[in-house]
Amino acid sequence: MATTATSATPAAAAVAGAPPASPAPPGTPAPTVPGTGRRPPVRAWLQPAVIALVLAAAFIGCYIGLQRDPQPHHVPIAVTGRELADRMRGALGDSVEVHPAADAAAARRALERHEVSAALGEGPGGRLNLEVAGAYGPSTTSAVKSLVGAYAEGAGRQVTTEDVVPLTRYDTRGLAGFYLAFGVTLAGFVLAQNALGLAGLLRLRHRFWLLAAVSAAVGTVAAVLAGPVLGAVPAPVLPLAFTLTLLAAAAAFATKLLGTYLGPVGVPAATLLLLTVGNSTSGAAISADLLPPAAHAVSALLPPGAAVRAITELSYFHGAHVTGPLVTLAVWAVTAALLVGLRSRLRRTTPAG
Repeated sequence: MATTATSATPAAAAVAGAPPASPAPPGTPAPTVPGTGRRPPVRAWLQPAVIALVLAAAFIGCYIGLQRDPQPHHVPIAVTGRELADRMRGALGDSVEVHPAADAAAARRALERHEVSAALGEGPGGRLNLEVAGAYGPSTTSAVKSLVGAYAEGAGRQVTTEDVVPLTRYDTRGLAGFYLAFGVTLAGFVLAQNALGLAGLLRLRHRFWLLAAVSAAVGTVAAVLAGPVLGAVPAPVLPLAFTLTLLAAAAAFATKLLGTYLGPVGVPAATLLLLTVGNSTSGAAISADLLPPAAHAVSALLPPGAAVRAITELSYFHGAHVTGPLVTLAVWAVTAALLVGLRSRLRRTTPAG
């Protein structure tokens, strides 16, 4: 008795033990979205491609572009003697911002309080005495030496240079603050990225406690590791840990905020804001005085830039100007947390339909 062959669905074939279907030949139409019978929308292919290209271009443009041709802009220099101060203004123009000092001791005090980037005065025989703070950053120190050296060469004078606030022996390139801020920012970013995926498992207040507690742990571990263990950041441990806790919280809550309001685009937006623009303009690899005006304007307003300034102040200048950066970090963390909480409250109070 003959049997009639019938076509079977893939599921039926699998149940019956039939071998899997052979691969589709070239030219087969694009696969459909599972469960819909329709092709994936163009956005499903385009969005990740655009995000990847934008992030790559931004990262390369910021990090390489800012270091391509750094130029000094209004670098503050304390100059002893009105006549020398007038000559420096006329010779160097907008490259420096001359701060007249009553005497050499006053100029040095201004440098040690981080009010200026260098101190210049005249010594015996017409020699110029230049005092710099290596802790302010090798790029600024090098720029000041070049500017004063060019002036001295044109005036036929010699220059004696002294570093009165040198970097620690374990951070001779002045990059420890940058790497410390970058690592803590990255940790806060990753923490928030994982917390975004826990929305269905943890209540909002529990996720807030998670972000706050882990931020404190990250800040403490980073401070102990960079300070007492490695000796690269000579800041007092407790103030440094507090600063890094604020940085981790600022990065975490800012990432959480962008992910909450922007959805899938939020995490790439946080990458662009914090890890790309924020770190590249932080003023560690290239001093803020050498950044282009636009980058200089945002440098101290973003968490990485504020943190680098606080780390430098605590490490080498006795925390002389640390209040501003700490307030910036706290504002980022608290404002982002409040906005996330507001979004959750609005969702609960908005009537359905």
